Amino acid sequence: MANRIGVYVCHCGTNIAGKVDVETVAKYASGLKNVAVARDYKFMCSDPGQETIIRDIRKLGLTRVVVASCSPRLHEKTFQNACLRAGLNPFLFQMTCIREHCSWVVEDREEATKKAEHLVAAAVNRVNHHQELYSRKEKVHPDVMVVGAGIAGIQAALDISKAGFNVHLVERGPSIGGHMAQFDKTFPTLDCAACISTPKMVAVSQERRINLLTYSEVEKVTGFVGNYTVTVKRKPRYVNENLCTGCGLCMEKCPKKVPSEFDEGIGKRKAIYRNSPQSVPNKPVIDVENCTFFRKGKCRVCEKVCPSGAIDFTQKETELVLDVGSIILATGFDTLDPTPLIPYGFGRFPEVYTGLQFERINNAVGPTGGKIVMKNGKPPDSVAIVHCVGSRDVNHHPYCSRVCCMYALKYDHLIKDKLGHHVKVFNFYIDMRCFGKGYEEFYRRVQEEGVTFVRGRPAEITDQAKTPQEEGKLVVVCEDTLLGRTLRVPVDMVVLCTAMEPRKDTAQVARVFGVSQGTDKFFLEEHPKLGPVSTATDGIFLAGACQGPKDIPDAVSHAAGAACQSLAMAAKGEVTISPTTSWINPDICVGCRICVGLCPYSAIEFDDRRHIAVVNEAMCKGCGSCAGYCPSGAAQIRHFTEKAVFAEIEGLLDPLHRIVPAAVVDDLWSSKMKQEA
Repeated sequence: MANRIGVYVCHCGTNIAGKVDVETVAKYASGLKNVAVARDYKFMCSDPGQETIIRDIRKLGLTRVVVASCSPRLHEKTFQNACLRAGLNPFLFQMTCIREHCSWVVEDREEATKKAEHLVAAAVNRVNHHQELYSRKEKVHPDVMVVGAGIAGIQAALDISKAGFNVHLVERGPSIGGHMAQFDKTFPTLDCAACISTPKMVAVSQERRINLLTYSEVEKVTGFVGNYTVTVKRKPRYVNENLCTGCGLCMEKCPKKVPSEFDEGIGKRKAIYRNSPQSVPNKPVIDVENCTFFRKGKCRVCEKVCPSGAIDFTQKETELVLDVGSIILATGFDTLDPTPLIPYGFGRFPEVYTGLQFERINNAVGPTGGKIVMKNGKPPDSVAIVHCVGSRDVNHHPYCSRVCCMYALKYDHLIKDKLGHHVKVFNFYIDMRCFGKGYEEFYRRVQEEGVTFVRGRPAEITDQAKTPQEEGKLVVVCEDTLLGRTLRVPVDMVVLCTAMEPRKDTAQVARVFGVSQGTDKFFLEEHPKLGPVSTATDGIFLAGACQGPKDIPDAVSHAAGAACQSLAMAAKGEVTISPTTSWINPDICVGCRICVGLCPYSAIEFDDRRHIAVVNEAMCKGCGSCAGYCPSGAAQIRHFTEKAVFAEIEGLLDPLHRIVPAAVVDDLWSSKMKQEA
């Protein structure tokens, strides 16, 4: 029995209809093989549009449905659910994109219409070969894992624990808090960063439902949505956390000093250390690379002076295997190292600092005790703040880092507040982007404090003086684009507002968790509008700046959204698994095992008894790697079979699959419309 196909072409307001003649496309579709009805409508995704599809399935006995509209990423599930409500298997549906692939990219209206006809013909040809598939339900493990314990990870963990679910919070560093723990104050309210974050950090350590795993890394993730098995590698601290009281005597007596990463290299720490007095957990860790005992086999001063006997040089690396239902990635960001930007002189001139280094100078527990001073101990009389260092730059990062303008304004205020209004402060900017609540008002406040704003990106920072006023100073060379002339501004100190960028190991983390990266190398969300916290891997969500540059309020809001998604899964207790997975035809498989090593999700095993590869459908994500590489053609993807894909290609290349001549189509179309009216 021949299929009865319904084709529905969406106007999408003027997004499609403004460039594509949708009525002509619908007429054309009505003449394609097995098409029983073809319609166009303003918004097919609307309730009336969906009801039209449902009514036609029931009244006209449609066995297949094709919708030509926007991207399947946006509304494929919407139309599949409409088919399901009408009693049609949702996998007997095909969606073709004539917005992003056609109307938005083709300039000529006639050409766009022809291309839309080709795409519709391809979809109709393909849907004839669709088969009924059925999703299955699996139970969801109620525990959640949060990877990364910056402010976003902390917020997500606290939200989930408040709902009564257990959380495993994994942090690579010895203490939680992320970059926010390094800050002095937060814009635009100038609240103390520690006053905001420390109570949350303490709440994490005291919450019984949160299993805090610091100095740990996720090494392996297996399983599937709702049932992930995660292997966590725990590095030895060489300090027994159960015995340590956090008295700090070991750090006080340790003879070895090294540059502090927490202080961005401008301060010193001991070989046994904690980041700050507010660290959580407030227990030190021994740096093996710099500890005299581990390097030379002697010293052990910390062990001798520890009153509780907490120092344990025999600790070994351990592995912990945890079962969770969902995972939230909150791995944060790095700041760009400006050393390669040679004209800015970072690393060559001692008084050129990054933004984070200046944060530590301002911080009361930083290397200078919160005093803004130069390396010689004197306060600067003039400071230059350079915006967009590595941001909005085709040679580095083309995107805006969003926070730089505002933290530069914060530095303006702090310098004026701590050193007095006589200190000259210069801001070199491209554009001021003060987008958040209270941000524009803060910008005006700083302007009124006497800060000088120069519109232009500096060409270089040099110590070569050309006038007596420049002697012993750093000179910022810049073109003021408002004045239209070059300036040479002598200053004592320069602060570089460096770009936020993905963590250096983002690609490796993406492979471990099976998520994608965008062109900016941050983790890629499922959809920028409708799925900003979801990923292409079900059950794995994003929180905070690992998805893209964010300030603190946005990171916290994003984390709360990710927590909500995880809680929805945990509270429901079950999850629907898509049937679009791989399968291997046992009659064709030659047992070459190429697919076993190729599968990124370890979903394929080799059956030694039958000498064939077998797919574990629970772990398979349907990525198609095996099907694309299998030399015998045994590996296939359900819903993306060779017959369906090749039929789609044939329809695309030869769209003239009409059952009647073109001249008759118009007459049939007119009579059909009259009958339906």
